[in-house]
Amino acid sequence: MDFLKMLGIKEMNYGSSTGTKWNKSKNKGELKINSPVNGKYIASVYQSSEKDLDTVITIAQKAFKYWRDVPAPRRGEIVRQIGLKLRKYKEPLGTLVSYEMGKSLQEGLGEVQEMIDICDFAVGQSRQLYGYTMQSERPMHRMYDQYHPLGIVSTISSFNFPVAVWAWNAMLAAVCGDVNLWKPSSKVPLSAIAIQNIIEEVLKENKLPEGIFNLVIGRGSTIGEKILNDKRISLLSITGSTNVGRHAAQVVSKRFGKIILELGGNNAIIVTPDADLKTAITAIVFGAVGTAGQRCTSTRRVIIHESIYHKVRSSLLKAYKSLKIGNPLNQNNHVGPLIDVAAVKTFSDALQQIKKEGGKVIHGGKVFSGRGYGSGCYVEPAIAEVKNHYAIVQEETFAPILYLIKYKGNVDNAIKLQNGVVQGLSSAIFTNNLREAEIFLSVNGSDCGIANVNIGTSGAEIGGAFGGEKETGGGRESGSDAWKAYMRRQTNTINFGTDLPLAQGIKFHI
Repeated sequence: MDFLKMLGIKEMNYGSSTGTKWNKSKNKGELKINSPVNGKYIASVYQSSEKDLDTVITIAQKAFKYWRDVPAPRRGEIVRQIGLKLRKYKEPLGTLVSYEMGKSLQEGLGEVQEMIDICDFAVGQSRQLYGYTMQSERPMHRMYDQYHPLGIVSTISSFNFPVAVWAWNAMLAAVCGDVNLWKPSSKVPLSAIAIQNIIEEVLKENKLPEGIFNLVIGRGSTIGEKILNDKRISLLSITGSTNVGRHAAQVVSKRFGKIILELGGNNAIIVTPDADLKTAITAIVFGAVGTAGQRCTSTRRVIIHESIYHKVRSSLLKAYKSLKIGNPLNQNNHVGPLIDVAAVKTFSDALQQIKKEGGKVIHGGKVFSGRGYGSGCYVEPAIAEVKNHYAIVQEETFAPILYLIKYKGNVDNAIKLQNGVVQGLSSAIFTNNLREAEIFLSVNGSDCGIANVNIGTSGAEIGGAFGGEKETGGGRESGSDAWKAYMRRQTNTINFGTDLPLAQGIKFHI
């Protein structure tokens, strides 16, 4: 395929790179990557060894000592050039993301655009790594804080966003003076290799040393655990399930490392009687079926006022019946495949559990096979009528299942249902009632890290900090002041007088 050749993807690929050099290990097994789009073999990757990881980290340590002394605006210039390269390779890279992961081509291209956008954001941020000056209580003293680079930042990314989440972390970390170690999901390693090839061009063109942007592809049980336990890694940013995050937090906290966690979501949209239903339906459907329901911000629950419940229900059923399911590279299709057959089983098992708990599946649930569905990963997005307290509803099922939940009374009752899960990532309300909107955004409203009014739960812009509360992990990435997580804060006090007054008026004489 032409797009593979353009991105430097070979039939056999090495799984470890320091940015300009690839380690040649072949003895830790081979990942054979098949596309969920059609089940066809794409390419293979040799998994990294623990020795490869140690080598990469050692080189990264050396690179950090160089990179931290490069002025931040100059670091931003390198990131700017990376953004230009991504523009150049946007079409083939977006195609690879779509083909390897299974999301629609539009979403694949959008993911690359997200990388480009975060590069632009980071370039501006490179001149705005601000500290603050505080007023000292002592005469002839100046007090301020400043931020210094941390060291090695490791990004462990999930399959559903093969490249964008890495960029959120790596580009901001780079302008902050950190070096990056990326462990991508073993389900989508080719996209990571393509990115590393693009990065290599920029590094070589600028005669930069190896070790600034590093890649290690390997098993979570070996390579992943080593990364968690390695004291040389200052910060880990991990995207994954709540169980993965809970384990990682325990391991990293034992060594007093820093960690950013982006974990599960169980996102709800509240639809009140004052909602614009036309925009609400569009937002719900995209949020529920985009990326085949495999976003951490996917819409899982719709909490609908009883007075408009049947109208919303009918509109959603009509919209779902119009969905086109098939090859995501065909832009006429709305829904592509799930990532693998294991995800299909999870989907089917969840639908069975809904019925066992008393819920009703009112649309979808088929698993497609035969011509055009050769991978066995295509399903028909489902809608189910449920109660919020069902055990299956309290979980995050990473698949296109939309739960309809009825509420009575005022918006406070809807918010109580929305907040009545252990996850707290994204949320939304559709209403033209100012009071309802403000209550939803108030301290008494949504308990999620993201709360939207009259837009859906997914599709966050890079300018805002991204992350959630409760069992979502509490981390923040991307925009706003998320850059501070990639730096260490230092408070400085300078005495430019001739006396030594002590704080709090303490007297000490010798």
